[in-house]
Amino acid sequence: MSISQPPPAFHLSPAQKTQFEEDGYLVLRNFFTLETAGKLLDRAKILLNEFSLDGHPMTVFATSAEKRHVGDQYFLESGDKIRFFFEGDAFTDGKLNRPKELAVNKIGHALHELDPAFRTFTLENPDIKNLVRELDLHRDPRVIQSMVICKQKEVGGAVNSHDDSTFLYTNPLSAVGLWAALEDCTPENGCLSFVPGSHKHNPISKRLERVRGGGTAIKPIPGVVNDKDWDAEGVDWRVAECKVGDLVLIHGSVVHRSEKNFSQKSRFIYTFHLIDGETEWDEKNWLQPTPEMPFTKLY
Repeated sequence: MSISQPPPAFHLSPAQKTQFEEDGYLVLRNFFTLETAGKLLDRAKILLNEFSLDGHPMTVFATSAEKRHVGDQYFLESGDKIRFFFEGDAFTDGKLNRPKELAVNKIGHALHELDPAFRTFTLENPDIKNLVRELDLHRDPRVIQSMVICKQKEVGGAVNSHDDSTFLYTNPLSAVGLWAALEDCTPENGCLSFVPGSHKHNPISKRLERVRGGGTAIKPIPGVVNDKDWDAEGVDWRVAECKVGDLVLIHGSVVHRSEKNFSQKSRFIYTFHLIDGETEWDEKNWLQPTPEMPFTKLY
């Protein structure tokens, strides 16, 4: 009788590391199993079915950072909680036009701490730890936030061209995203697109900050100029289609976007962000650690 062997531990090849350094993103095919993807997807759908609308402020997650309503307290106080944010197109005349479980844009931002399934994948996963060690970008990697992004059929909104460091600013810059496909991600349902190499030519000239009196705003960073138009004609955008089980590494300064989901298929993914705990994370950032839940050491 043969004994099944566990899958080999993940190791980042020199060629993969070089590609990430050159492009600012990297699609790692079959990084996790279909079984793991199924468990995370099932858990996300349970959370969507079980959360209550009673007392919910019906917060819409805006894909434009300038929209003031992303800065409400429900959003700003979500760093140590599991909260639910809606799609704008899921409302008609201020009321949901579909079941709540088909109306949520994302679930965030402390799944990695508070939900056992997502905690296991994020913090107790030797392949994730090997990957981060071999990337060698952080001396003290800390998980600062985590989200399920649903990209619901028909209403999953477009995300305009952006970089993550604008929203997760450290000095020096250190943000990196890990983006796990729980469903197939195609051009039809809003997969990611990137400008390869843009992280080398995209000085971070603005950042999302908390503002006095409540809310958030995009503020310029003194002394930094960036006049690039990444949506101009001729910019080399590359589509990054993914299959279930693929993982995408995203440099904090690489420019990326995703289109609206006009299809009849959702595009569920799970993503979390790391920073280096040895960099400065100041009180201006929208996301703040709490005494009860400081940013989590990966190892």
